[in-house]
Amino acid sequence: MRNLKMTIAYDGFKYKGWQRQKDTDLTIQGKIEAVLSKMTGEAILLVGCGRTDSGVHAENYIANFHTKCAFSINTMMDYLYEYLPEDIGIKAIEEVAERFHARYNVKSKTYIYNINNNKYRDVFNRKYSYHLPDKLSIAEMRQAAEVLIGSHDFQSFTNMRNSDKSTIRTINYINIIEKNGLLVIEVNGNGFLLNMVRIIVGTLIEVGKGNLKPIDVEKTLNEKKRSEAGPLAQAKGLFLRDVIY
Repeated sequence: MRNLKMTIAYDGFKYKGWQRQKDTDLTIQGKIEAVLSKMTGEAILLVGCGRTDSGVHAENYIANFHTKCAFSINTMMDYLYEYLPEDIGIKAIEEVAERFHARYNVKSKTYIYNINNNKYRDVFNRKYSYHLPDKLSIAEMRQAAEVLIGSHDFQSFTNMRNSDKSTIRTINYINIIEKNGLLVIEVNGNGFLLNMVRIIVGTLIEVGKGNLKPIDVEKTLNEKKRSEAGPLAQAKGLFLRDVIY
């Protein structure tokens, strides 16, 4: 039995997220599993590095699967290229140790969020960035981002329903890069709760607008109430950039 690791890029604009669902075939996992199962003649189960929301994109999503198929890597790559839709691409396939697990072995993930902070929208990146014509205070946003660095209980920053699962996560860094009115918010952490990155971005945007102060973000962490954080930022601006093992 081979254990194969895949690096995947996808445009999530029309999809209902990564995870396979019973009531729709518009998921990334479902599309790739269908092609892999056809190629191998086996019922393939893809293990993903995590779930991405409906409409979210990925530059380097990692998944793995087990198969008895003897096809070469090149043959598999060619087959997937031919039969997958154009908005899903397999960037690499490699054989890995049996114990490798795309989700359990993750050390950190990096997400980026794109904001067009110019007055007018860009017709070419409109599906991949949030257009926000109101000028943002980058300095205030950076100050607020510092509050979130480290290990905290992020219960205020998730839409996850009440459960026994821990809401403590570690944010390693948040970078806010601005060039010609285009903002990239880069968030790296050891793991993320449901909608966590989009709520962090939504909160930082509120700080940038002047509706919240950096000290309010600290209070939001301590309150542990979703209602205290900012709104959910639009999905289309979010990309999973990298996964580290």
